[in-house]
This record gives sequence, C-alpha cells and structure tokens, in this order.
Amino acid sequence: MSPAAASDAQRARAGRPASARALRVDVLRGRGWAPARTEIGAWARAALGRRAPGRELAVRLVGARESRQLNARYRGRDRATNVLSFPVGATASSLPAPQPLGDLVICPQVVRAEARAQGKSVRAHWAHLIVHGALHLIGYDHLEPRDARRMERREIRVLRRLGFANPYRST
Repeated sequence: MSPAAASDAQRARAGRPASARALRVDVLRGRGWAPARTEIGAWARAALGRRAPGRELAVRLVGARESRQLNARYRGRDRATNVLSFPVGATASSLPAPQPLGDLVICPQVVRAEARAQGKSVRAHWAHLIVHGALHLIGYDHLEPRDARRMERREIRVLRRLGFANPYRST
C-alpha cells in the first residue's frame, strides 16, 4: 500500500474522509493573472505545515484601487500593496472540516510590478507572497526585528523546499 493510500485509510478509520482533511483553497478570481489554484494550494500547504489539514484558505484577487482602499482601512497605509492577510479568529473544533483559516487579498498588478523591479519571476514572487501571507495567518509577524528574522528564516526554508531562491537576496 502506498503512503498516500495508507494515510487515506487511516483517515477513513478515524471517521474522516481524506478530502475533508486536506487544505482547501478557494481562489476568487478578479483582476490580473494568478497561478493555478493547485499551485497556490501547494505553496500554502508548505508554509502551514501541520496546521494545514482540515483548514480552508480564501485567496481573493483585487485591483490596485481596492488594494489601496483595504490597505488604508486596515493598515493605515494609503497605497496599493501586494498581499493582505485576514486571519479568522479561533473556531470551535466541533465544526466539520474544513475550518476557515483566513483570507489573503492579493493585487496581481502590484505583484507583477514588484517582481519586475526585483528582477525575479512573477511565479517566484507569487510563491513568496502566498507563503508570507499564510504565515501571517498562523501568527507570524515582522513588526519587531526578532520576529522579522524568525519569519524570514521560515519563508526562506519553505521556499527552498519548493525550489525557489531566497527572496531576500538581491539578484
């Protein structure tokens, strides 16, 4: 029996279908290009690690105008931004899977411009921002230097496992 089949069998014995335990990712398409939902899901799962199973993540694509409005309202910064993270508060564990983890709001226009300015591929920058946003949803932050170093180390490690270069090194 393959490891995946064995894992599915264990979940079934535990009374949970395999599909109910996987991270569920919903991508609400809007403006701009975005990677496939499966790719976004793989990047988020890598960032979330053991916290991914049985959770749900929404990724919403917005234009620069809406990104700017949301950034001004929730972060006090009057400019469009690449990614905003909105974690869901604690949920009752008795809820059936998937339990909401939170939302990522991404502005593909900003992502594309930043990738170009930083000399990296748009896909690599997307991967970094999904990992970065997902880590915010589970409590990582970068307001204090110590916390920023911790978060950056985790991002670098996750992205390396996914085959991407260190996003904090200039190319």
